[in-house]
Amino acid sequence: MNDAKMPMSLAEAIASRQSIRSYEPDHLDRDTINALLDAAVRAPNAVHEEQWGFAVVQGRSTLKRLSDLAKQAVSEQEVSAHLALSPSRQKFAEPDFNVFYNAATLIVICATSQAPFAPADCWLAAENLMLSACAMGLGTCVIGSAVFGLNSPTARLLLGIPVGAIVVAPIIIGVSDDTTPPTKRTDPLIFSWFDE
Repeated sequence: MNDAKMPMSLAEAIASRQSIRSYEPDHLDRDTINALLDAAVRAPNAVHEEQWGFAVVQGRSTLKRLSDLAKQAVSEQEVSAHLALSPSRQKFAEPDFNVFYNAATLIVICATSQAPFAPADCWLAAENLMLSACAMGLGTCVIGSAVFGLNSPTARLLLGIPVGAIVVAPIIIGVSDDTTPPTKRTDPLIFSWFDE
């Protein structure tokens, strides 16, 4: 991994990581992004195939264009019952709403093949990236609603995503401007526990 400082332990990062939706305007430097990508590719993956690729976006105009494509995709189709019923869906109709919450850095994790476990591998890489970002004092948020728009032909061309690859996990990253404490979680739901 890069020399980027990680002031938290893994346990602290897991306990304090949360989805951040308010960011300071500065984008991340290349060393920090490379450290996050180095952490991402250390994730476990099926048959050691490493079927992931990354697109890094930091230009404000490109982020705005991608946000508009994501909003258009959501408004044109019922992307999921969950999103259709969500009160936040109304935000997608607002002209000034940015699905990336004005973050200055977006990392898009893509599966480079249609192999059955490629998307799962990408999510493992995403978790490594997000925990590493948290340990560095950075905020992150997965923007799942953007997946549909980012997989559109226009967005794929803009992002340089090759034929056969698919967008799996768009993650915004930056210095948090949010003081919301981490949300509480319920205890694990254990269906069974065999101890023989």
